[in-house]
Amino acid sequence: MLELQHVRDRASEVASALGRRGLVGAIDPLLALDTRRRETLVRAEALKKERNERSREIGERLRSGGEADAARATVRDLGDRIAALEVELGEIERALEGALASIPNLPHPSVPDGRASGDNVVVRSWGEPRRFAFPVQAHWDLGVALGILDFERALIQFMLDLHTREHGYTEVLPPFLVNAKALFGTGQLPKFEEDLFRVEPGGYYLVPTAEVPVTNLHADEILEAERLPLAYCAYTPCFRSEAGSYGKDVRGLIRQHQFDKVELVRFCRPEDSYAELERLTAHAEEVLRRLGLPYRVVALCAGDLGFAAAKTYDLEVWLPGQAAYREISSCSNFEAFQARRAKIRFRADPGAKPAPLHTLNGSGLAVGRTLVALLENYQNADGSVSIPEALRPYVHGRDRIEHGP
Repeated sequence: MLELQHVRDRASEVASALGRRGLVGAIDPLLALDTRRRETLVRAEALKKERNERSREIGERLRSGGEADAARATVRDLGDRIAALEVELGEIERALEGALASIPNLPHPSVPDGRASGDNVVVRSWGEPRRFAFPVQAHWDLGVALGILDFERALIQFMLDLHTREHGYTEVLPPFLVNAKALFGTGQLPKFEEDLFRVEPGGYYLVPTAEVPVTNLHADEILEAERLPLAYCAYTPCFRSEAGSYGKDVRGLIRQHQFDKVELVRFCRPEDSYAELERLTAHAEEVLRRLGLPYRVVALCAGDLGFAAAKTYDLEVWLPGQAAYREISSCSNFEAFQARRAKIRFRADPGAKPAPLHTLNGSGLAVGRTLVALLENYQNADGSVSIPEALRPYVHGRDRIEHGP
């Protein structure tokens, strides 16, 4: 969430940054409410001052034996007017909080300009797409007879081992149900409620990504600077309604209501967050490199950024069955946006005033899409699929998956 004082003091700068997202005039209602709030406060304070003066006047009249009925009536009238203004002020403040919560993060200056995914910029590529000497099959055809459930579990364990043993992450096992406060903290609520699965009774939600419970591990906390950076990884199933995606990627494992993912989350000092973004992205890339999968890194343009992100790199893996690169991970720096909403702060020095830290996350990786990439890139003419060397220790040394009887 943006800081109200920052929006107020740098309204032109904020409006220009949101304009890069295609949101023209987005802060106008917020500023109007802020003006109303301040004007209402001034009126309420003036009436309170007048009420105090009249109350002193009543005391003086009574001490001198005078009559104070008219002054008492005036004080009662002032009290009623103050109470009405306080009700109005409460309504304005609730509307102001809602307006502030609905404004997305500001794109970092290094984010490319653009309105949609077609304006995203390829930053780098790794590996060459394989040339096949036989007709390429899509993963939904390859997987029918291969019995790949154990292979999927091997992928999850490989990713977790890589991130914990070599990249320095601490593995956590978060809950698969979260409350509305946690989803507000990471930016899914209130804007994206239609994309979530709500569980009744109780009002909990199935996790759309491990980002939500893992980021909220430190909600309402003040961390000491020497603990930073903190790095967590977690495997969870993810649940999304995919509202508005009807007709897209309906075959296979690309778009599902439930899918598995290994998530990376980092907490750091504000001055370190863009170096941390490069580090986190490199950790996700390393999974693809170890698996020998061609991919490219794409910097999202301002108009294609997620609601809470200040900057995002998408990793896109090559899928021969579609003859296209497809997203397999998004790595984002949210700066202080999530930390303000979830009240995650740190002290730069002992005794210093607490301030929001910066949060980052990325998929390391989406398991189903990684499985798709492996099936399609390592397929053989006889319908079998070779297993990359990095995964063989997780499948009892097997070097390929073959059709069953």
